[in-house]
Amino acid sequence: MGSKRNLQKLCAAALCSLILTSTATALPVAADSPDINGYYYYYTFDDNFDDWEVRGGGELELSGRHPYKGTNALLIKDRTSAWMGIQRTLDTSTFIPGQKYSFSVQVDYEEGDDSQEFLLSLQYKDSEGTVCYDHIAQGSTTAGKWLRLYNTSYQIPAGASDLHLYVETLEATGNFYIDELIVAREGVKFDGSQPGPVSNDYRGDVNMDGRVNIADLVAAKRGMRYGFDAKLSQKAADIDKDGTVNNTDIEYIRDFILKKIDKFPKIVNVNYEELASRFGNVNLATSYKKANENNPCISQYFGADPGVMEYNGRIYVFMTDDHLLYKNGQLTDIEYGTINCLRCISSDDLVNWTDHGLINAAGSNGLCKWGGNSWAPTACHKKIDGKEKFFLYFANGGNGIAVLEADSPTGPWRDPIGKALISRSMPNCNVEWLFDPAVLVDDDGTGYLYFGGGVPKGQDAHPKTARCVKLNKYMTGIEGDVKTIDAPYLFEDSGIHKFNGKYYYSYCSNFNTNGNPYGLTSGAINYMVSDNPLGPFTYVGEAFKGIGYFFGTGGNNHHTFYKFNGQWYLFYHAQYLQDSMGLKGGYRSTHVDKVNINSDGKIQAVTGTKGGVAQLKALDPTQTVRAATFSHQIGRAHV
Repeated sequence: MGSKRNLQKLCAAALCSLILTSTATALPVAADSPDINGYYYYYTFDDNFDDWEVRGGGELELSGRHPYKGTNALLIKDRTSAWMGIQRTLDTSTFIPGQKYSFSVQVDYEEGDDSQEFLLSLQYKDSEGTVCYDHIAQGSTTAGKWLRLYNTSYQIPAGASDLHLYVETLEATGNFYIDELIVAREGVKFDGSQPGPVSNDYRGDVNMDGRVNIADLVAAKRGMRYGFDAKLSQKAADIDKDGTVNNTDIEYIRDFILKKIDKFPKIVNVNYEELASRFGNVNLATSYKKANENNPCISQYFGADPGVMEYNGRIYVFMTDDHLLYKNGQLTDIEYGTINCLRCISSDDLVNWTDHGLINAAGSNGLCKWGGNSWAPTACHKKIDGKEKFFLYFANGGNGIAVLEADSPTGPWRDPIGKALISRSMPNCNVEWLFDPAVLVDDDGTGYLYFGGGVPKGQDAHPKTARCVKLNKYMTGIEGDVKTIDAPYLFEDSGIHKFNGKYYYSYCSNFNTNGNPYGLTSGAINYMVSDNPLGPFTYVGEAFKGIGYFFGTGGNNHHTFYKFNGQWYLFYHAQYLQDSMGLKGGYRSTHVDKVNINSDGKIQAVTGTKGGVAQLKALDPTQTVRAATFSHQIGRAHV
């Protein structure tokens, strides 16, 4: 991902992943042949739905309240009609119309009438394409008592297609459970005397003795080298179903025996000819980020005002959700009053970013319903009463600071106090713009909050609208007086970091800096230093010029200085992405570039670049990487 060749590989992999994911849901999964018990399918729903889905309406969930077999049963709730239930597609290449099979399922309900009638049914299309329904088995039971619906010799109608096996009720519409569902060869009995199957598809049981152990591993190794005596043994040893038995299959069997894994990987049958017909006419558009560009961090969305937090070796960036606005089909300039969500991304290499989606922070559907907007987030974490807690602060427009709390860096978030943490009614807080928070957790665990902005008329040189205050132990209240920071030519954008025992307050300068004695420029990031987190702070200098100096399109500047893996970085926003897209409107995106600080504490001038920072480390192929993790995207796909 640090080169053009790697980028091409990444894009191709991402497209393949998209194709496989979207297609797999549309194609039925087939079991080729029954196991030694005669079972094609054996489901106990211990940890997933096993391709079963809602029929008609309702919601599925795994429930450990009253399982028949294993740790969970499959529950359907919120039904509104008796025919609504739980269904699964049957593949006619395995379940052949005109032939007979055995079916069994355990059903139960916990609340409702004294007794209920259940049906195991089949929906299919006949040879003329008419949708038909047939009942495989039927029976009644009482609340809390499992009932087995079964038929050991049910014939799938000749000429049938589009088969859907499902469980329904005759009249009741309440919640119900299913468990231990079995589809087997004709004549298989369901009296409980037979052992359960090795797996849904017999894999791993190479010697066909009903269990997977060291003997199967030996048989698989011998068969791989000298050939298999039986075709079914070879199929059992082919764990990944790629048509050959190789070292990968041997490793799966070994890990299963050693209990490193508790099940074999799920196999999805893919019709590649069908895939080709669906996606053969896709033409990829040009990427908005060139192969040698790592800025902005993401290009699938906009995101401004980056607030940065590190946790367990990952950087989490929280951003204002700049989203495109249209009126009468035409793109309009950004309207900050419409923003009530925040966006979170994270990375451990500063090039490949995982998109964690939106946080509904404010508004009628948000966490802080008392607030209307969510701007300029900042975040931190702290151990409180022995438990790690995460805090997200943001501005309710220009009229106050909110706080959210969570038990993980990505939520779920909650409003712990139900009101503004900082409001205009508090002493020394009625400034022009009560927004743009920054947070610091000091070495002793004490929290401090910085906020404010705006330029009173005639006070360009010394607006005195920046504020700071100590937070309480729980990070959700303040202690002591709110202090004023006299930042020269302040505009907005509070920042705070600590270096060599000193506290650095940084901010964006205003746009009336002509003739100032400090040598600072308009819309730039400047900084002050203090020996105390609450000041007084002394002005030192300018660290980063306005974004227009580097990227052409100017605007407000918002930043965070942050140290990660021994290196300091500047996170900031610019409008380079919107410009690359051929758009205008003030839509901003988060960038990151390196920062160098001299031994005497002076910050060297930071350069804003399109290249950004180099990838810190390679992706780890042994770890799960979420599909929402990438560095570049190929614009839009045109079909």
